[in-house]
Order: sequence, then C-alpha cells, then structure tokens
Amino acid sequence: MKADKALATNRRLRQQPLWRLLAAPSGPTTLALLQTHLYEGERSLPASIFHERVARDLEHLRALGEDWPQTAQAYVAGWLADGHLERRFPPGASEEEYELATSTIEAIRFVAGQVKPHSAATESRLGLVIDALARLAEDTDADKARRVQRLRAEQERIEREIAAIEQGVLHILPEAAALERTREIITLADGLAGDFRRVRDQFEQLNRDLRARIMENDGSRGEVLDSLFAGIDLITDSDAGRTFAAFWRLLTDPEQSATLEQALDQLLSRDFIASLDTQERKFLLRLTRTLLEQGGMVHDVLQSFARSLKHFVQSREFLEQRRLNTLLRQAQLAALALKDEVKATDTLHYALPLTSSKLASLSQWVLHDPALQALPGAMLDGEAAPIGLDSVGELVAQSEIDFRSLKRHVLAVLDLQSQASVADVLRAYPAAQGLGSVLGLLALGSRHGLVAGHSETVSWTGGDAQQRSAHIPVIYFVKERAHELA
Repeated sequence: MKADKALATNRRLRQQPLWRLLAAPSGPTTLALLQTHLYEGERSLPASIFHERVARDLEHLRALGEDWPQTAQAYVAGWLADGHLERRFPPGASEEEYELATSTIEAIRFVAGQVKPHSAATESRLGLVIDALARLAEDTDADKARRVQRLRAEQERIEREIAAIEQGVLHILPEAAALERTREIITLADGLAGDFRRVRDQFEQLNRDLRARIMENDGSRGEVLDSLFAGIDLITDSDAGRTFAAFWRLLTDPEQSATLEQALDQLLSRDFIASLDTQERKFLLRLTRTLLEQGGMVHDVLQSFARSLKHFVQSREFLEQRRLNTLLRQAQLAALALKDEVKATDTLHYALPLTSSKLASLSQWVLHDPALQALPGAMLDGEAAPIGLDSVGELVAQSEIDFRSLKRHVLAVLDLQSQASVADVLRAYPAAQGLGSVLGLLALGSRHGLVAGHSETVSWTGGDAQQRSAHIPVIYFVKERAHELA
C-alpha cells in the first residue's frame, strides 16, 4: 500500500468512534466508567440505573479533584451522540436500556491488551496455527490415497499412545503450558462472544439497507418487493444470516453442547486452574451461558428484523413512507428553485405554529420512595427466605466455593448412611463458608443427587457471626451415585 492511500485510510479511521474515544482527552475516564458498568458486570442496564451509577462515580471523581462538572445524563447523552453507547427499548421494558457499541468494546479490549500483553510467540498460539493449517490441508486434499495414508498414520500413533498409557507411561502437560493454553482459549472465546455484536450490527445495517431499497424503488414491484411477496427471507438468506445460522446450529447441537460442558467440567477440576485469577475463572464458569445468551440475542434480533421487514411490506406501510419521501423531495426541489429569488436574510412574513405537546424521557422521571411514607415502629423478623435452584447457578458462578471439601463431606456422610439430604450434611459438617457452603451443596445436589418434591430448612453462621436460615428444596445424595463425587 502506498503512503498516500494509507494516509487517507488513517484519516478516515481517525473519525471513527473507536479512534476518537482513544484519542480524546477524557478517553481514560470515559473508558473506565463504561468498562466498569457495561462490560465487567452487566452488558446492558436500564437508563435510570445506569444514570444513577455514573452519577455516583462522578461524585467520587470530583471528590478526588477530577473536573467533571456536568450531570450524568449530559455525559451519557454525549457518549450516545459520539457513538460510544447504543440505546434500545426491549419489548415489554418500562424504560430504555443502554449497552456498549461494538467499537467501544474493541477499545476496551485493546487497552486491556496493553495492560496484560501476550508474550511473544507462545507455544500454544503456534500450536493453534500449525493445527489449523494441517487440518485445512487435509480437508482440502482430493487425493484419496494420501488421505487414507494420513488416517492410518494417525491410527498407529493413537494405538502407540494407548499402549504406552497401559504400560504406565502417561505424559501430562506441564502447569505453565496448561495455563498458557487456557488463557489463549479464554482470549479466543472472549473474542468469539464479541463477534456476536458485530453480526448483530450487520443485521441492523442489512435491515436498513433493505428498507432503503424498498423506499427508493419507484416501480410498482421491485426486486426486493418481489422476493418478499414470494416469501423469501432476505435477511436470513444473506451472507451474515447464513453464517450465523450455521454457527447457531453448531452452538445449540446437543452433542456439541455436551462435549463443551464435559470439557469445561473436567478443566475446572484441574489443579492448575487455581493459578488463574478470579476474573478468568468466572469467565470459564460462565462460558456456555455467555455464548448462548449472546447468540440468543442475535437470533432474536434476526427473527425480529425478518418479521418486521415482511410486515413492513405486507401491511403496505412502505407506500406511506414512499409517499412521505416523495413529498420531501418535492419540498427540496421547490426550495432549490427559490434559493436565487429569496435571500436567507429576507423576512418571509409567515408564522409557523409549533406543537403544544411536551416531550420528556422516561429516564427523567423520579421514582417513588416508599421510605418517605414508612410508618414508625420496629422492624419485625421475617421468615427464612426460600432459595430456589434457578438462582443457585448464578450465585455459584459469582462466588469462590470449596467444592473439594464439600464433596469429601458428602462422601463421609454417605459412608455412614445410604442417603443424606443437604441438611444432614450440614448437621454433620457445619457450613465453613456460610451461605457459600449451602449453595455449593445445592449445586452438587442438582447435578449428582435426587430432587424431592418438598422443602427443608437449613441454618448457617454468616461472616458477621449471625445465625441465618433458609428454605431449600430437599435434595438427597445417595450411595449409588457416590462415585460421581469422587
């Protein structure tokens, strides 16, 4: 590429949201706020909650001497106008929601890569390249003899490895190499989750382009209209639609999902996983859920766009929009015809009545505070709160629980009796981690135990030395399945 072409490309990219965010004087603070609230925790927030959290952080920054004089709403509006945020109104929601733009996510990942850069030419990355090239060469080889020869060579290698293992020769990947490979997988998986956002952006752009083509078609029936009236889903049949459909089928395939779940369970039980930091372990715990959530979001957007585009055509709404475009073009042509006759400084002697309606954003509403009308008197003790299995997974994914000790406790109780509930295990071995131990036993029971149709009460002592209790579903650990906990 010549220097002048590269210069033109760089100048164009310099005006894009990603580069402008990184180059802005307020970029470090803006990135920190957006990363804290819409990247590391939730990926989308209602407007009222997002404004409140940003306002709280701005107060803290002002106390430290930072110059951020405007309100949180003003800064959020600026980030939205600059393309750093996206605003959506999900079906059934009571207010709009904010999420990061794709360019902002890429900026956060770029900065994070500078904080914790990759070591140069790691063994695992080189291995991924070699394996991918070798697999590509094999899958594109049309010579039957060579493919059979490679398969037989692979069969002999597998047989030699099986024989070596049976003789007691077992090669285990060193901990340093295992950690390196695990972090490479986390990086790839994180980028894969980010690809969903780009696919969704492609669908949105495709939806806008198709509507524009319908509006710009002056004929009675255009190519797009003919396809839609014939029942062809142009969004699903696009390159982005076909690519995502193939990926979605792979992600939701029962066999592939079971393979992914089994591999994650085995990996998380390895000793070297303890050397990962908390954020990396949480990412692995939530990997399957993250992929399904991000993929499901794109799938819902795809279906919604396809239905709305067909409705736009079949309900003849496009005719009204086309008529409006025609009127706008006529007004523009009339204005161009008068531009030489009427100067911009001339008085037109024409009064334009304005609408009397008042518009306001839902995010500007003030929520009702029940505490302002609270009656005087002491608070009464409430009954033990129930803990359902549907919330256990989320709590376990966000906590560090000693599952190894919990498994030993369950096995020790089952050595003395044929079955035991969570309450039986806690009576024999009190909850060392408080609520965490209870949640851990519930997680183990939901996977390796039998769920009964009633509930029981368990108690534990919290970190503040207070005794607490809760109603939980009765789950029995049975001796016949004790081997699953080994």
